[in-house]
Amino acid sequence: MRIPRIYQAIPLASGQTLELDAQATVYLAKVLRLRVGDELRVFNGGGGEFAAQVSELGRRAARITLGEAVPGLPESPLELRLLQGVSRGERMDYTVQKAVELGVNRIVPVLAERTTVNLKGERRDRRRAHWQGVVHSACEQSGRNRVPAVAPVTPFAEAIAGAEGLKLVLHHRAPSDLASLSAPAGPVTLLIGPEGGLSAGEIDAAEAAGFVPLRLGPRVLRTETAALAALAVLQWQWGDFNSGMGES
Repeated sequence: MRIPRIYQAIPLASGQTLELDAQATVYLAKVLRLRVGDELRVFNGGGGEFAAQVSELGRRAARITLGEAVPGLPESPLELRLLQGVSRGERMDYTVQKAVELGVNRIVPVLAERTTVNLKGERRDRRRAHWQGVVHSACEQSGRNRVPAVAPVTPFAEAIAGAEGLKLVLHHRAPSDLASLSAPAGPVTLLIGPEGGLSAGEIDAAEAAGFVPLRLGPRVLRTETAALAALAVLQWQWGDFNSGMGES
């Protein structure tokens, strides 16, 4: 049986007792269905992970005691950064969740010409915090103990100007496929448009900024499908998908 994992954004050490808040307590009791004495794992996103045991469990608070440090899953040798055009509601949540499962290291939500989501002021900050929460949950589920960061929502021009490494923009009419590219020495930055895709002007601007147009077959993919298909192919080509790691 798989041992459940929870994320806690604090320093961790063997022998430490953690007092969990109401939200984490409900997650332990109602979602994970743990009881006093049950085992779990705790990680803080810095690469460390500890065996733990539920020592107290009430309605609104719980305590867990940390045991020895345990080895976590290794990260992929391929550093992946996703510039994702912001899509609506559950589509964006789904993309963020699955991108984390596929090993992405950083997610930049991008405001493109065809972005239909209105994100301003406090709403923009709330959405970013929400997406970071989706990241935490995806790490708990997938076994990762390095937590990818969700960057602030970024205008398109600023996002492509700050991109590094091998820069790829997905486009179904692009002349290049992955087989034509050399293995990168550094990170790979992947640019995906929102619903409706990137405009012709945005694709031209991305190419001018050093992005290589890349196709994944002849079909037009939804924004959430495009990101996940590309990340999976990149992990297979240059990451850890063909090394026997991460099998369920």
